[in-house]
Amino acid sequence: MTSEIYLIFFVGLNWKMNGDKKSLGDLITTLNKANLHEETDVVCGVPAVYLDFVRSNLRARIGVAAQNCYKVAKGAFTGEISPAMIKDCDVEWVILGHSERRHVFGESDELIGQKVAHAQESDLGGIACIGEKLEEREAGTTEEVVYAQTQAIADNVKDWRNVVLAYEPVWAIGTGKTASPEQAQEMHEKLREWIRANVSEAVGDHIRIIYGGSVTGANCKELASEHDVDGFLVGGASLKPEFVDIINALV
Repeated sequence: MTSEIYLIFFVGLNWKMNGDKKSLGDLITTLNKANLHEETDVVCGVPAVYLDFVRSNLRARIGVAAQNCYKVAKGAFTGEISPAMIKDCDVEWVILGHSERRHVFGESDELIGQKVAHAQESDLGGIACIGEKLEEREAGTTEEVVYAQTQAIADNVKDWRNVVLAYEPVWAIGTGKTASPEQAQEMHEKLREWIRANVSEAVGDHIRIIYGGSVTGANCKELASEHDVDGFLVGGASLKPEFVDIINALV
């Protein structure tokens, strides 16, 4: 990322499989009343059954994302939702490739790539997730794993303006362990260089690479100060009042 290029900070709040109308309504009220940093994009990752409820009640300045979608528009795929259904709820984003989809539900790089392709065809913004497991980091294969995941995504992207890349080391998600600011910066910088070399210089310069993995109000400012950390994808802390501090990490 050259010094002349300014990337708008991006914070995704991934509520995962949590909440009901009462508790999510409380989060919405907090977000609607909060004084949020004007030059930070904010998107809430919402359980599918509450997409319409949240979009209808959350102020327009804050985006909404589904947490998953399927690779086709419709059909006999019980339990799945399509980008067309997501957009019918006036929702403009989807989270794809999250480690819980990969490692709990067994989604492959190939399937995630196919989902990315269909989301792109549907003009749905994508928060595309990548990241290594602890044993992969300890074995020294972090770059090999993360580059392969990124390649499967890159092969299916036609409009990079509609994509945010989320680096989430699996060993740091929900564990209380966080990659140090130096570790996050190192991987983000390597990812940006990989994109410059394998996609284009322009995409490498302009894509937002955000960090996820036990981000809290206590560590967000230090992480945000790193040159190639362009925002966060926040899990557990997105359900707590401190998420306002995380959104305002640049303040």
